[in-house]
Amino acid sequence: MGTNYVISVVGPTAIGKTALSIKLAQAFNAEIISADSRQFYKEIPIGTAAPSKKELCLAPHHFIHNRSIEDDYSVGDFEREAVIQLNNIFEKNKVAVLVGGSGLYIKALLEGLDNFPEIDPLIREKLNDTFSTEGIEPLQQQLKELDPSYYSQIDIQNPHRVIRALEICIGTGKSFSSFLAQPKPKRSFNIISIGLDAQREEIYDRINLRVDAMMDEGLLEEARALYPKRRLNALNTVGYKELFSFFEGRIDLETAVEEIKMNSRRYAKRQLTWFRKNKETTWFNYKTPFQEIETIINSKIDSASKS
Repeated sequence: MGTNYVISVVGPTAIGKTALSIKLAQAFNAEIISADSRQFYKEIPIGTAAPSKKELCLAPHHFIHNRSIEDDYSVGDFEREAVIQLNNIFEKNKVAVLVGGSGLYIKALLEGLDNFPEIDPLIREKLNDTFSTEGIEPLQQQLKELDPSYYSQIDIQNPHRVIRALEICIGTGKSFSSFLAQPKPKRSFNIISIGLDAQREEIYDRINLRVDAMMDEGLLEEARALYPKRRLNALNTVGYKELFSFFEGRIDLETAVEEIKMNSRRYAKRQLTWFRKNKETTWFNYKTPFQEIETIINSKIDSASKS
C-alpha cells in the first residue's frame, strides 16, 4: 500500500457531507472528488443540491457540473476519469477527499469495477422499449427469474440497474451476479472512510427542510425548463420526476413536493443500508465538532504510515 490517502465522506442525503468535505480539504490542503452521480450534470444544480459557487471557491472540486444531461456517462466512465484525476492530485499532495451519496460510484473508485463483457446494444434498446411501453414491472419479473440473487440485493425500482443486469443476463447467458465475484484491480492508496449520521427523525427533518429550500431557490422553474427532455436518464431523479407529474396534471403541486420529500427519505434509507455494509467506516453524528473528526483521521494516517 502506498503513502497516499483518500478520505471518503459518506452518509445520507442532506446530512452535511459537502460542508465536512470542504473543511477536510482545507485542513489537509487537499482537492475534492465528487462521487454524486447527478451533480455531474450542469443543467440540474438546484435539484441535486450541488455545491454553491461560494462553496466551490473554498476548495478545488472535480466532477461537479462537468457533464451535460445529454451525455451518456456511466459509472465505468467515472471510474476511469476519477482514477486519472486522483493520480494527478497525488502528484501534488498525499491526501484527496472523496465525497458523495452515490454508493456505486464511490465503490467503483475505491475498489474498482467488475469486468463485464461487451453486449449487443440492441438488447438494451429492446429493454428500454419494454420499460417505455410497459413500465418496470415486467423487467423486474424477468430479472427475478434470470438472477434471483442479484434481484434480492438491488433497488428494483431503479430502471437503470434492472436494465443493466438484464442485458448482461440475456447477452451472456450467465447471471449478472456471477460477474461480481471476479477479482478487481488493486488500488495503490489507503482509504479512510468517514460516515455522517443522525437519528432517523433528524435526517428526515433535514431532508424536508432541504426540499423546501430547493423550491424557494427555483426548483420548479428548473424542472419546467427541463420538461421537454424528461426522457433522459439523468432526469429520472427524485425532484424532477415528481414535478414532471405535476406538469402533466396527474398530481397537484403540494402533492408533488410531498412526494419529493417522501422519495428523498426513502433514498436516504437505501443510502444508509448501502454505506453501513462497509465495516471499515468510522461513523460520527453530523453535529460532531470538526476537530474531533480531524483528530481521528490524523490518528488513522499515523497508524497506516507506521504499518
